[in-house]
Amino acid sequence: MLDVKKFIRYIDQCSPYAAQASEEIGDEIVARLNPDSGAVENLEILFFSKRLTANEKIELPIEMDLRLAS
Repeated sequence: MLDVKKFIRYIDQCSPYAAQASEEIGDEIVARLNPDSGAVENLEILFFSKRLTANEKIELPIEMDLRLAS
């Protein structure tokens, strides 16, 4: 049986929860959104392994505010 999870790259700001909305924001890229603020809390990049082996460029159509964790 195919293990789909190993083909998906998860980028999580928090653990996914039932109230989040899901939206496809790019070519097989799914964002999970905070239901109140609309902020992106999780990303799922589908077929990630295949993209890596094909040396595909992956562009995420989002803006991010990055800082070191304390």
